[in-house]
Amino acid sequence: MDTKKLHYFSGVAIAIFVGFHLLNHLYSLCGANAHIALMDDLRVVYRNRIVETLLLLAVAIQIISGIKLAAEKRKSASGFFEKLQIWTGLYLALFLVIHVSSVLMGRLALHLDTNFYFGVAGLNTFPLSLFFFPYYGLAVLSFFGHVAAIHAKKMNRNIVGIRPINQSFIIVGLGILSTLVMFYGLTNGFKGVTIPKAYGVLTGQ
Repeated sequence: MDTKKLHYFSGVAIAIFVGFHLLNHLYSLCGANAHIALMDDLRVVYRNRIVETLLLLAVAIQIISGIKLAAEKRKSASGFFEKLQIWTGLYLALFLVIHVSSVLMGRLALHLDTNFYFGVAGLNTFPLSLFFFPYYGLAVLSFFGHVAAIHAKKMNRNIVGIRPINQSFIIVGLGILSTLVMFYGLTNGFKGVTIPKAYGVLTGQ
């Protein structure tokens, strides 16, 4: 199987997981307990040893193949969405390396439940929030931007009169909206979340 196909199939697997993961984060609008309850339900699937192993393999394939494809296309890319696909892909690769490593470290080395509080500790602690807001925000925007770029390249028909290029801009707009709503939920309406003492190791408190 060539690099493009490996990248495509691993990307589909990751996109499905990310879709449910973002839904979980948006569910934080209903409160921390609701977020944790939904995550527990989803973990029945993605914490299954076989599924988790396949997901981690997909992440590794996606990062390696993505960097290779980006290097090949960097100079020939033209147009907004072709360039957007490369830059969002590179950021997602960086984010996946950091995020997956930190989650595994939290679980295996710190013996923490990497739930809602693990994810929002940095967002709700100043000055760490100065890093974590752009770190998470760019990840969500890059995911939607990457999907939008692929849509712009693959889509060839109008939907309810909307041209493919404009459909892609709508996807980007949905990414911006999702990012804002997610932050609103993960910070208790920007009022802040009280982090349990067990997670103080993450923030130095």
